[in-house]
Amino acid sequence: MDHLLPEVEKICSMIVQKKLVYSKYDEVGVVLFGTEETENELTMEVGGYEHVVVLQNIKVVDGDLVEALRQIPRGTVPGDFLDAIVVGMDMLIKKYSSTNKGKKRMCLISNGLSPIKDPYEGSKEDQVNAIAGQMTSHGMKLECVVVRESVAHGENVSVMEENDRILNLFPQKTRAKTVFVESPTSLLGALKTRNISPVTIFRGDLEISPKLKIKVWVYKKTSEEKFPTLKKYSDKAPSTDKFASHEVKVDFEYRSVEDSNKVVPPEQRIKGYRYGPQVVPISADEWDAVKFKPEKSVKLLGFTDSSNIMRHHYMKDVNIFIADPGDQNAIVAVSALARAMKEMQKVAILRCVWRQGQGNVVVGVLTPNVSHNDHVPDSFYFNLLPFAEDVREFQFPSFSNLPASLLPDEEQQEAADNFVKMLDLAPSDKAEMLQPDFTPNPILERFYNYLELKSKDTDAAVPPLDRTLKRITEPDPELLAQKKSAIDSLLRHFEVKEKPKLKKLTRRIREKPSGSDDEDIHRSISSKSEVALSENGAKVEKIGDSTPVQDFEAMMSRRDNPEWVNRAITEMKNKIHDLVEDSYEGDNYPKALDLLVALRKGCILEQEPKQFNDFLHQLCKFCLGNDLRSFCDFLASKGITLISKTEAIDSDVTEEEARSFLVKSEPKSE
Repeated sequence: MDHLLPEVEKICSMIVQKKLVYSKYDEVGVVLFGTEETENELTMEVGGYEHVVVLQNIKVVDGDLVEALRQIPRGTVPGDFLDAIVVGMDMLIKKYSSTNKGKKRMCLISNGLSPIKDPYEGSKEDQVNAIAGQMTSHGMKLECVVVRESVAHGENVSVMEENDRILNLFPQKTRAKTVFVESPTSLLGALKTRNISPVTIFRGDLEISPKLKIKVWVYKKTSEEKFPTLKKYSDKAPSTDKFASHEVKVDFEYRSVEDSNKVVPPEQRIKGYRYGPQVVPISADEWDAVKFKPEKSVKLLGFTDSSNIMRHHYMKDVNIFIADPGDQNAIVAVSALARAMKEMQKVAILRCVWRQGQGNVVVGVLTPNVSHNDHVPDSFYFNLLPFAEDVREFQFPSFSNLPASLLPDEEQQEAADNFVKMLDLAPSDKAEMLQPDFTPNPILERFYNYLELKSKDTDAAVPPLDRTLKRITEPDPELLAQKKSAIDSLLRHFEVKEKPKLKKLTRRIREKPSGSDDEDIHRSISSKSEVALSENGAKVEKIGDSTPVQDFEAMMSRRDNPEWVNRAITEMKNKIHDLVEDSYEGDNYPKALDLLVALRKGCILEQEPKQFNDFLHQLCKFCLGNDLRSFCDFLASKGITLISKTEAIDSDVTEEEARSFLVKSEPKSE
């Protein structure tokens, strides 16, 4: 395993780094097998157990152990993992005897390709049974991580199959789990270093009706792993003070506006809430009186077809409903309900208040989770659903409705298809890459690594991204090299441009109340900043005079409200109409043309051809009635036409009608 040992060193040192953050009183020992030397107590006491070295006796984790695990010596002989398990088990028994049951854990990392020696008495199965019995009696847990980058050939196949059979015996006899991984990335996430005890968020009745209730417990099924809490640290305490906590305590003082030297005590303070330009004071008693105070409960509102609940409507974390483990009737009732719902393809809608005094009510969907294991009871998954105020209506025109000029041709479609297939993480001929169960969070892993560096050198620079973590955050360079033809084909068939980075708006314009002395100044600042807002990526709310086309495109692309498209089109129409009406000898015609071209393009993309066609009719009618016929001639010379069916499927105008529109609009000569 020499070529894999750098990854093994990495995962083991990271385990200890996390323990130094979350479990600094945990005790860890390290055993190596397959080494040239032999150094363990069992060899001296009873003999055997050769080529097994105790690198670190069991002790509280520290920085030295991290360094030791980064320099694991390379072995030269085959390693017997059963010998290593026995040596580790012996260390745990001598250290803790029968105490700490359930907290003792052994982790075996091996490729499982070295043969296991035959025992002096009995068979290998008998040896496994004996080991498993001792582990059970002393409350130990075994986790085996088997690293297999490629399929073994020749003699190794039989050894590999034999070892896999031996390892698979442990879960049948004791608390053990075996995981097979095929890449360094999966190895990094194979061992879960934080065991979080599940805590119920609700224990009570699932109320089907006032007369039918089922005792249930509710847990969180998934939860986001966040950065460890960073605390403020003070170095003001003298270095000789061994009992200094270096804590930074933060306190706030509220002072009077009239007299800055006067501190306002808590009983004289009251919370205020902005309502327009004024602040409305609301006392704690008033606030408490208007609070919604629902009773703790979980009630069934009804059932619906599972097809009526969209997956993208799920909100926040997933919870799991299980029957009260001590209530046999509840277990049977949950199982019957779950199986009936699955058979009828139904889901349940629940109203939930998890605890007494909770200020909000949640509504969610209960989905059956029927177990395929006889020893695991059926359960439910629960996902929060949005209220009407939580739903955002995003308007996206169908690709099929776009004009032929904006649709990809066969060659472009094939190039895009090949590009997507090239980056498939689960190809049919290979195992899936970046499996969620075995893919660690690269941000957290890098943070732990840097924290360990900073603990030794406060001025340590941030190291470059680790090669293994790069496989999670960046495309595989080997894959890109192999599939270079697919990338080149994509570049040939599409025009590729570099997207400019938008600068973030760093300064906000503070609002001034109406009627203030600074109102005029504030208006001038706001008008000047209008262009800056659109250039810096802020949301544009109206079309300005400086960059009308950019503002129009920004408003059309907004998806936080369906009204932005109509508002942008209406404002653009008004801008064009004003430019034409205020034109002197055609000086505004070019600018009006630019806006009209942008309006036409936007109406095609958003499938609003009728709005543009009606406006062009009205504009030309206005020009012919107000001695502005020259503008219509100008449009005809530039080839501006109505939007036809070929450009937008919703248009009522044929291509011939579109081409002849401006010609027909000309008045007859007298």
